[in-house]
Amino acid sequence: MSEEKTPVLPEVKFNRNGYEIRTQVLQIANERLHQEFSHKWRGWETVFKVDMSHGRTGKVAIPEYPGVDAVLSAAEQLYKFVEYGSIHQNLKDK
Repeated sequence: MSEEKTPVLPEVKFNRNGYEIRTQVLQIANERLHQEFSHKWRGWETVFKVDMSHGRTGKVAIPEYPGVDAVLSAAEQLYKFVEYGSIHQNLKDK
């Protein structure tokens, strides 16, 4: 006997609007900068602890926390990459 298969509807994926795309790019840039800051901070802490244990004053500058301008700049770079599809094109635009 043949088994009847129940019809399956295709998965529908809606396109995102520009606002949603820009918001996601902004989130990615924010996360990337905060992760970069965390790595720099941990490195600074390590150097500071080693220096203090040897009686030296730390000569390594404290990493700067990324502000709004840095996040917006990083997001703009990511958005240009998505828009133009090439890092080389982004360099020509600057």
